[in-house]
Amino acid sequence: MCTRHVVSLPGGRLAGVAGMPYPKNLQTAMEVEAIVRDNGAVPATIAILDGVPHVGLNSEQLKSLAISGRQFQKTSRRDIAHVVASGGNGATTVSATMFFAHKVGIPIFVTGGIGGVHRNGEQTMDISSDLTELGKTPVTVISAGVKSILDIPRTLEYLETQGVTVAAYRTNEFPAFFTEASGCKVQCRVDSPEECANIIYANKNLYLGSGILIAVPIPKEQAASGNAIEAAIQKALKEAEDKNIIGNTITPFMLDRVKVLTGGCSLEANIALVKNNALLGAKIAVALSDLHQRFRRSAL
Repeated sequence: MCTRHVVSLPGGRLAGVAGMPYPKNLQTAMEVEAIVRDNGAVPATIAILDGVPHVGLNSEQLKSLAISGRQFQKTSRRDIAHVVASGGNGATTVSATMFFAHKVGIPIFVTGGIGGVHRNGEQTMDISSDLTELGKTPVTVISAGVKSILDIPRTLEYLETQGVTVAAYRTNEFPAFFTEASGCKVQCRVDSPEECANIIYANKNLYLGSGILIAVPIPKEQAASGNAIEAAIQKALKEAEDKNIIGNTITPFMLDRVKVLTGGCSLEANIALVKNNALLGAKIAVALSDLHQRFRRSAL
């Protein structure tokens, strides 16, 4: 199978790491995979099951991960060796999913949002491994930007330091997950899957060795609820600070609290943006495959 047609997906979302409960997580996962297939690509959800990395899960494995995912270890690159060696189950984050996708030659990865520099990161040094992975693994990540619970300006500065191309899709401003705009401008704008494929192709041929982040604004029909969600985020941030919740536990806490504070509105927005990202990711995968075939024919 030509891996340029394949779109990788994170097991962490299905496992409930992103705050999505069963059976909503399974339903969403199946719908996301269907969107990828319907648009000409092949979905491959990634997870570690009984110590064995899996790239692409069957329906029974998807269901098992959805039901018992909270018992899976949240697995970033740091945790891979331990989870495999101990025969454990791992719900892969962005960094771990990128690692496995690159190992098997999958160039596209779709997720909701990536991690970043946490607020007060200049004091805590709490910086997501997603950012360093983007700096050293040539996989293109399609996301709705960075959650506003993080320090977006510093996240973008860190990505620049890592040499990561950051492109915004059909906008000049970096999106903030639940809202279309963060107030941060980007240097690179792309307006079609073909433009995205051209950048990925150039990145590969130049052997830059770094990843690419394509930030896609949340669909407009969901963005209307952004202000209410943003207010809930600020309230949840204060609660997290009061409870001294830090490290890799803060994102699940924040997503759960914001879901409660918004009456589930944030969960529906989360699902909508993931599906939107999957649609674009599939189109980019097809455009990239077409580009490779076109250049191969011209070389004959």
